[in-house]
Amino acid sequence: MSNLLILGGGVIGMMTALQLADAGQRVTLIERGTCGKEASWAGGGIVSPLYPWRYGEPVSQLSRWSEGAYPTLALRLLEETGIDPEYRQKGLLYLNVDDDEAALHWARQLGKPLERVTAAFVHHKEPEAATPEGSALWMPTLGSVRNPRLGQALRARLAALSHVTLIEACRVEGFLQRQGRVVGVATSRGDQLAEQFIVCGGAWSASVLDGLNVRLPVRPVKGQMIAYQAPPGLVQRVVLKDGRYVIPRSDGLLLVGSTLEEAGFDKTTDEEALASLKRSAENIIPALADCPVAYHWAGLRPGSPEGIPFIGALPEFPNVFVNAGHYRNGLVLAPASTHLLVDQVLGRKPLLDPTPYQPTAERLAWP
Repeated sequence: MSNLLILGGGVIGMMTALQLADAGQRVTLIERGTCGKEASWAGGGIVSPLYPWRYGEPVSQLSRWSEGAYPTLALRLLEETGIDPEYRQKGLLYLNVDDDEAALHWARQLGKPLERVTAAFVHHKEPEAATPEGSALWMPTLGSVRNPRLGQALRARLAALSHVTLIEACRVEGFLQRQGRVVGVATSRGDQLAEQFIVCGGAWSASVLDGLNVRLPVRPVKGQMIAYQAPPGLVQRVVLKDGRYVIPRSDGLLLVGSTLEEAGFDKTTDEEALASLKRSAENIIPALADCPVAYHWAGLRPGSPEGIPFIGALPEFPNVFVNAGHYRNGLVLAPASTHLLVDQVLGRKPLLDPTPYQPTAERLAWP
């Protein structure tokens, strides 16, 4: 019997498994599809909330810790697997910021490097970027990661560990209980028993917990993105304008995102979103008007009240933990949220105060 059973193989689930394995635990991870292929694959990989000063302290605390963890994690995975997550720390240019005073106040309070810059500065950093029509800000420390490769590296590392078992293409069909305590899960590939359980199912977490009659207020929120295959070097760093962004990869791929759509579990793409994303891309980098769109896809974010994830044990099932509801910031918050969850599972001193994230009866009752 495995010590721990993780339900969900996205970045949150895989980082949880890796941290538990580092602590000497035996872990089984069950994934309904292929590890790292849902929201973890579909996002942009910016290692910060888009406008971090607009978030409350619970999200900000996790974000600040995670941002510092990514450089080391990326180097570790590259050395262990030979797969480069392509962590890039080239900063972010914010164009047309209408609450720049609030942003600068936030940065001063935290000692973060953030400055108001001129159009000439923007042109020097990114010659192809549009001239800002309003205030522009520069954050030199912001990084990004190539999230599909991060997922590949995490999966490869877990697959190489003798005390980790990955079970993919496996649906969870219900929980097994004995005298009111969860002892296992029924799956499409047979029963799996364990001592402790961690639900990391992203947008599907609520449906997984339906099997325990637990209502988790996490819902799917669709996001469509596009990518251009541009000449390498056309854009060097993340550029954000009016809520949309361009993210460069080292091989010239330029990601543009993203939409926010309440569409249930529908992941289809449409021409209206494509046109909107193209307009945004060309408003940020006008030269993209001459480049064809190479890819167009959609993913499902795990939306939650105020974007604050649920991290901790369920009130009525103390051996069942949840780590879900990161909304737009799954990759951003993953290192800290998984560390905090593992602290609770193993009874260690927590990374930070877990109270705001606990799946209490009050939080579970949120609309």
